[in-house]
Amino acid sequence: MYKLANPPRLKYFDIIVALFAVTLVVSNISATKIINFGSLGQLSIVTDGGAILFPLTYILGDVLTEVYGYSYARRAIWIGFATMLFSTLVFAIVGALPADASYTDQAAFTAVLGVMPVVVTASLTAFLFGEFMNSFILAKLKIRTAGKKLWLRLIGSTLVGEFFDTLIFCGIIAIGFGMSIEDFVSYALFGWVFKTLVEVVMLPGTYRVVVLLKKREGVDHYDKRTDFFPLSITLTDK
Repeated sequence: MYKLANPPRLKYFDIIVALFAVTLVVSNISATKIINFGSLGQLSIVTDGGAILFPLTYILGDVLTEVYGYSYARRAIWIGFATMLFSTLVFAIVGALPADASYTDQAAFTAVLGVMPVVVTASLTAFLFGEFMNSFILAKLKIRTAGKKLWLRLIGSTLVGEFFDTLIFCGIIAIGFGMSIEDFVSYALFGWVFKTLVEVVMLPGTYRVVVLLKKREGVDHYDKRTDFFPLSITLTDK
């Protein structure tokens, strides 16, 4: 077990962080489309396009925490947050600039990439709460289980992280757009169940990635002396 205050040269950490950030931006854009899968009894099965790819961010977050530790995952979360915020600001500036007469797609650009304060607030807030809960719980469970029962840590942390992420996002959206209680429950419940199921389906692949990375990187970090303060970006233990 390595203490990452003085780690060996990490070969794949930057690649995982880059994939993490790209996944967040693409999911944010995809979330502008609302998808309806029909009805299940009295409930409409409704979600947004971001749900298709967004679960990958939790899988990557799990990998980062399990292999490199909470402090490395925390840094990745803040990098992802900054990437989302930066892309949102750029889209807002570009959308506000005057369009040339030959450009006839301004309405489409605004519809897909335009900034809606409610959606941006919901997305950024839910992301931070959900990802930090996911990483924190995974790190603590790893110590409690002495590094065993990886399946329990991955699924348990995702259940809690995705719950808070979905509840906060859907709650802010519901309030901002005057969604009915029934639609809110359907939206939140389906989103939470779907995202968690993706984690379960991908569990064998996550296992292989975790084992391979630990072997290739020479790292299997336990957060026994980690400062879990979320606003910190330090990579050293106490």
